[in-house]
Amino acid sequence: MSGLKILVVDDDPDVALLVKTVLERRAGAAVTVAHDAPQALERARAARPDVVVTDIEMPGASGIDLLSDIRREFPGVPVLVMTAHVSVDYAVSALRAQADEFLTKPLDNAQLVEAVTRLAAEARTRGPGRRPETVLAVGAHPDDVEIGVGGILAAHAAAGDTVTILTLSRGARGGDADSRQFESLAAAELLGARLFLKDLVDTEITNSGQTVRLIEEVVREVQPTVVYTHTSNDRHQDHRAVSEATVVATRSVATVACYQSPSATIDFRPTRFVRIDDFLERKFDLLACFDSQVASRDYLARDFVAATARYWTRFGGGKAVEPLEIVRESTELAHSYERLRLEN
Repeated sequence: MSGLKILVVDDDPDVALLVKTVLERRAGAAVTVAHDAPQALERARAARPDVVVTDIEMPGASGIDLLSDIRREFPGVPVLVMTAHVSVDYAVSALRAQADEFLTKPLDNAQLVEAVTRLAAEARTRGPGRRPETVLAVGAHPDDVEIGVGGILAAHAAAGDTVTILTLSRGARGGDADSRQFESLAAAELLGARLFLKDLVDTEITNSGQTVRLIEEVVREVQPTVVYTHTSNDRHQDHRAVSEATVVATRSVATVACYQSPSATIDFRPTRFVRIDDFLERKFDLLACFDSQVASRDYLARDFVAATARYWTRFGGGKAVEPLEIVRESTELAHSYERLRLEN
């Protein structure tokens, strides 16, 4: 890969030299070396590397500490963590600190080169300053998520973000549960999303206990950075319950936003208006997966969906918008909407 710049951080000069030599000769990279975290930050500011390769165990600030600093100052730069300690605890610590790759010493040279070049290529595809998000969309029934944020989820998927859908009931009161399960799977496949489909009783979902635990289980597994769920300003009791339970279960997630359902009340007060001009057709395709509902639900009609998206452009501009009530929002995501052309 031409023009590849790598920062290698290791307190052992011999290891640092070895990694530098391998990356220069096999990847054609320009490699800068640092031997501790403060020096690494200083050289990162000067060199603006495409990838950082760092050891964990170093005098003073560790590689995990450095990783946190890199994330704060250079959010789009991937970080590969390496260590001689083959330990699950080390791997978990690195991944929780948002390492992009974890390798153990002695390093396999081919594996090192492959990982570094892959991370650099992925970062260039994403564009400067943006890390991929892990998105979780939570709904009470099949098609709730697709109605509320189908366009936004399609935009996330197109940007390389990981998308997961959690549907808490199979919607038996609104149709055949097996058919609705099949339709949910088809929509998730079209979106390229992972689907968790639970079996709480339709119309009897509560805002505590089992509901919170089910959401927490998925949150622990998925580790989302962004969560979308129902607004609490909704006539449907399941929607209100899921909204309240999600806010509790995702209390550690940086960004949580609430979407509009057809049963939302006039108290739904969005503060972010996300343009989905390029993804409205994909939203139509997602909703078409729910064939058992389309004939009997006016709000799934193409003209209804288009009119709703058009209405919100009075606040967000463009040709189609999905509105969100923000519970809390990371600064990075607020900026990334614009970089992804999700928002005007």
